[in-house]
Amino acid sequence: METTLPTVLLKPGEADRIVAGHPWIYSGSILRITQPPEDGELVQVKDHRQRLLGTGLFNSKSKIHVRMLSPDRVELDAAFFEERIRSALDVRRRHQPGATSFRVVNSESDLLSGLIVDKYGDVLVLQTSSLGMDRRKGLIVQVLQKILSPRSILERSDTASRKFEGLETSNGVLAGEPVESVEANLNGLKFRVDLQEGHKTGMYLDQQVNHRLVGELAKGRTVLDCFTFLGGFAIHAAKAGAKQVLGLDQSESAIAAAKNHASVNGVESTTTFEQANVFDWLKSHTTTGPNDRLVHSFDLIVLDPPSFTRNRASVPDALRGYKEIHLRALKLLRPGGILATFCCSHHVDAKLFEDVALSAAFDQRRLLRRIATYSQSPDHPVLPSIPETEYLKGAAYEVVR
Repeated sequence: METTLPTVLLKPGEADRIVAGHPWIYSGSILRITQPPEDGELVQVKDHRQRLLGTGLFNSKSKIHVRMLSPDRVELDAAFFEERIRSALDVRRRHQPGATSFRVVNSESDLLSGLIVDKYGDVLVLQTSSLGMDRRKGLIVQVLQKILSPRSILERSDTASRKFEGLETSNGVLAGEPVESVEANLNGLKFRVDLQEGHKTGMYLDQQVNHRLVGELAKGRTVLDCFTFLGGFAIHAAKAGAKQVLGLDQSESAIAAAKNHASVNGVESTTTFEQANVFDWLKSHTTTGPNDRLVHSFDLIVLDPPSFTRNRASVPDALRGYKEIHLRALKLLRPGGILATFCCSHHVDAKLFEDVALSAAFDQRRLLRRIATYSQSPDHPVLPSIPETEYLKGAAYEVVR
């Protein structure tokens, strides 16, 4: 195999990151290539002293010229994908043993860079974001059918990152019957997932564990769920015994779905959903006249906004946005109340995010006690040697005064 694979040689000093487990090799890290590989082809990678670092998939059109798959020489056949996908499934079964809807494969986290597979009951949704994985889609589908026997396998390869790989959007049925929506069971609650138009591959599975954990804080409390989307935190809070729950989202379709989920799960009597721009709503409910006194209205507030930043250049603006909603939320919290807050941007780390919360608390003259920290659910594993695999962070803070 060594004589047939094109060899990518790295510049001095570029090998350590790869040896440590990071799978991306950028064009600027390459010293030379022994023979021109075809885009999407398997290559072997060596350091400048010709020591083997492993094998990966090549794409000259991408800034990431090579996506490493193994420290060894491998063949990308059915046996390779079966071993990797079964290994990923084992992780889920250990850490989320009762889950029936979860992410089966999470790209770099599961050593399959460029491949995502989500499971919603008996339906799988596949997404490729790299040329190498896209070329092997048919083989991956065969393996998924063998391992999981799904009713249907759909494709939602519509991420913007595909254009950087020279790929067009690709959606449709890969195997089985067409499915537009499916009912997913999350922590014993029922949610209808729109597989055609829903966010990501249908919904956010990375908050599944956090929905339950934050819900457990809600018993007997009055709850505000900002950026509620399909009502994840709101429904879990109501089911856990919240006194009253209000969910806010600017999307009309999301609010309609959240109301339906409240009804399906039997908590419509304690939940209300309102279509609103959350920033505007928080501002209007925390603005008082010179002689007015602000009423602290809630015992638990959840802030789970979409990412405010797509790159490092936009971080300062994002931090201002995060601080604004924290300031407003803290004004609405009663003493002893809890603020559960989340950030899904890779570019804002946990320390920086907590600094925003503390800065807002300082401005409001409120003292916070951190009572919990949150990360993404275990089906979105974090490999510390690949910082990009860690993006979701959160915390719950109790208002001391």
